[in-house]
Amino acid sequence: IYSNSKPKLNMCLPPLSWQTYDVEFTCAKFDAEGKVTAPGKVTMKHNGVVIHDALELKTTPGGGRSDQKPGALFLQDHGDPVRFRNIWIIEKK
Repeated sequence: IYSNSKPKLNMCLPPLSWQTYDVEFTCAKFDAEGKVTAPGKVTMKHNGVVIHDALELKTTPGGGRSDQKPGALFLQDHGDPVRFRNIWIIEKK
């Protein structure tokens, strides 16, 4: 996301405060040759406020392969102490 667009607003709470993120991700679409026909998109809420709205992703997560299956979710910490709680994954229909 960093290389695609800056957030519309800085919704960070002070250090040591719980932050909330709601992420709605739509993966890229591919043709039979593996070329992207529609980019991936993400809508993100940070502490209840939309900071990215249907942002088209310039890069394709997952290596850009059309045969990817649902799998792991990776959370970054950038070397700082971080705690995660109440993580929900809901598949879009």
